[in-house]
Amino acid sequence: MAKRKTWRMTGMEDYVTYVERLAENSEEILGEAVYEMAKVVADRVRANLEALPTVTNAANIAMYKHGRSKLSDIEKKGLLDGFGISTAQNDNGYFNVKLGFEGYNGVKTKKYPNGQPNALIARVTESGSSYRTKTPFIRPAVRATKKAAEQAGQIKIDERISALDKKK
Repeated sequence: MAKRKTWRMTGMEDYVTYVERLAENSEEILGEAVYEMAKVVADRVRANLEALPTVTNAANIAMYKHGRSKLSDIEKKGLLDGFGISTAQNDNGYFNVKLGFEGYNGVKTKKYPNGQPNALIARVTESGSSYRTKTPFIRPAVRATKKAAEQAGQIKIDERISALDKKK
């Protein structure tokens, strides 16, 4: 991913020191790069989510009784409030973060007295169900930001490696 154009070492000891310093900081550097990439995707997911059309909760309930449903303004607010990025973790050399939805929205039902789970509403909105037409907002964001996310990660890696070069 990250490409170094040129670097010079005047002796083998400098080279070994540089590689050791790089190895010591590699987890931190890669974790920051992965998080930068996730931020690019998360910003687009949030923008797509904000652009989704909504209906009032009362209209949604009336439509649900007739076998159809749309995203209500309360559900959308719950999705926006519950959306986030997990902390980066190293899974055997693979650095990962997760974008997701946590918590509950304000639509309380008999089945969900604390409110509907945001993860459930996100899945139903993204993929559809027997009563709701799918309205993808995550998949288009991921597809649209792939190159920009890779560039953001590359920039972060290059910045951190340049900072190591200056610490000599």
